[in-house]
Amino acid sequence: MNIPLADKIRPKSLDDIVGQRHILGEGRPLRRIIESGRIPNMIFYGGAGVGKTTVARLIAENAEMKLHKLNGTSASVADIREVIADTGSLDGINGVMLYLDEIQYLNKKQQQSLLEYIENGQITLIASTTENPYFYVYNAILSRSTVFEFKPVSPEELLPAINRAFRLTAEALGVGIELEEGVTEYISRGCGGDVRKSVNTAELCVLTSVGDGLARPVSETRSDGTGKPVPYTCVTLETAKELTQRSNMKYDRGGDQHYDILSALQKSIRGSDENAALHYAARLIEAGDLISICRRLLVIASEDIGLAYPQAVAIVKACVDSAVQLGLPEAVMPLSQAVVLLATAPKSNTAHMAMGRALQDVKNGVLGEIPRHLQNVHADGEGNAVKGQHYLYPHDYSNSYIKQQYLPDTLKDRGYYQYGNNKAEQAARAYWEKIK
Repeated sequence: MNIPLADKIRPKSLDDIVGQRHILGEGRPLRRIIESGRIPNMIFYGGAGVGKTTVARLIAENAEMKLHKLNGTSASVADIREVIADTGSLDGINGVMLYLDEIQYLNKKQQQSLLEYIENGQITLIASTTENPYFYVYNAILSRSTVFEFKPVSPEELLPAINRAFRLTAEALGVGIELEEGVTEYISRGCGGDVRKSVNTAELCVLTSVGDGLARPVSETRSDGTGKPVPYTCVTLETAKELTQRSNMKYDRGGDQHYDILSALQKSIRGSDENAALHYAARLIEAGDLISICRRLLVIASEDIGLAYPQAVAIVKACVDSAVQLGLPEAVMPLSQAVVLLATAPKSNTAHMAMGRALQDVKNGVLGEIPRHLQNVHADGEGNAVKGQHYLYPHDYSNSYIKQQYLPDTLKDRGYYQYGNNKAEQAARAYWEKIK
């Protein structure tokens, strides 16, 4: 059976693990737990290929516990019961650990079936998920577990694993390899912090290069000193680029990455950092998510630019319409215009905040009767003490303004809107202060 390279080079100790120093470095929380030998129920949260399974295996080995592995995509309640049955066996004398990968795919009933056993200590649960556990894991499981977040591995931390993958693959094939400058660095940057993907890409680069006719003799003998000629192959930067492709784009339109990128885009525009805004917009464009970026730009135009530059709404709407009609890749042009315009425009959230205050009153039931002179009154009832509507038509007065009460009596002194400190709103403020 061919064992995947990623499995062959799995770390044998905590110090061999690539990345995750924030939880596994000397004196860090997870490392202290592992070294204590008293293992609580835990949830590992993070992207694919960042070491969750490897750490769970090392924990079980360090604690000398019997390790069972299930996957949430295929596990059933019967599978879980089979694990429980092992708690009374000789193998489980030091305890049974259940590593449940992709727990978010288990339904509520399946997750509930674990509760009794993790609560009474029959099994120790380590669950992993690529989705936010606070949204996808049953609350009762969460309350009995400690959550640790595994982060994408930095390109610098990936380099040793990639180099090791090249070496082991070459040894397995009985060839020597020569790496063109920049190959390992490109793979480390292009695999989105995923160790498994980086290692597999390195392996594929060697396999492809051996079979593409580029093999050329560089050395006369094997490194093990047998004296036999050894073929060498060159792994080119072009090959690395072709095989890495767009694997650095960790993006799921229904997952955390989707909302994180949209959030970062809006916050960068709100913070007037046009370069960061362009970066996050580029990630959405590269993922082909035209609809999400268009919708978010329309929101930003009103929520964050607002009355400081009211024309932004119309301009962004025109850019978005153009982008949708053009489609990618041409849509990049109007979208880049909208992003830079919004990021460099003056900012105001006064209208948005004012509506929020008004909505809060309505939700709280602070309403009151609409003043009679504002009602759509066509006839006076016999019970009305005051006959006639007595509405004052503003256009009949100087500057189209006449003072009268518009809010209900219960809210007549309420102020929702506050002028922003920008040129457009201050000009409007000066105008109305003069008129009123």
